[in-house]
Amino acid sequence: MERSLFYGLFGLIDFQNMQNKIFNTFYKTALLIVFVFLLILVRAFEDQLFYDPFLDYFKNDFNTLPLPNYDSVSLFFGLLFRYGLNTILSLGLLYVFFKDIAMIQFVSVLYVFFFLILIGLFFSMLYFYEEHNNLILFYVRRFLIQPIFVILFIPAFYYQKQIK
Repeated sequence: MERSLFYGLFGLIDFQNMQNKIFNTFYKTALLIVFVFLLILVRAFEDQLFYDPFLDYFKNDFNTLPLPNYDSVSLFFGLLFRYGLNTILSLGLLYVFFKDIAMIQFVSVLYVFFFLILIGLFFSMLYFYEEHNNLILFYVRRFLIQPIFVILFIPAFYYQKQIK
């Protein structure tokens, strides 16, 4: 295969390699934008997509209000569905950033582990704690419904890649 070489001001320039790098950078940036946009859509359509009576509850002065009525099974599956969507999109984002399947497998296990811990905490707090611990409930729920872990994982794995 013949390569297009040009001897310019700064020496030999490989235009084909340069075009491939530009295309790969554009493709990677476009994928990152798509994944971030999809995460935004999950948030934008949360009322239509998920059963969560706590959405309106936590928008108000929740420290003085009693907990809303809820169906535990529907709430569990609503949280599972939302966490699953955020996880899949976050894993896609991480893959586009790092292109490392072993890391994605590790992060997948972490996401499952964190879900089990957080969902256990969430329902334990709903059933066993008094209603005045709503701030803790708010933050546990926030970790379940928002893609916070990806915000932590990107700089952590970037740093790990830099020190290797």
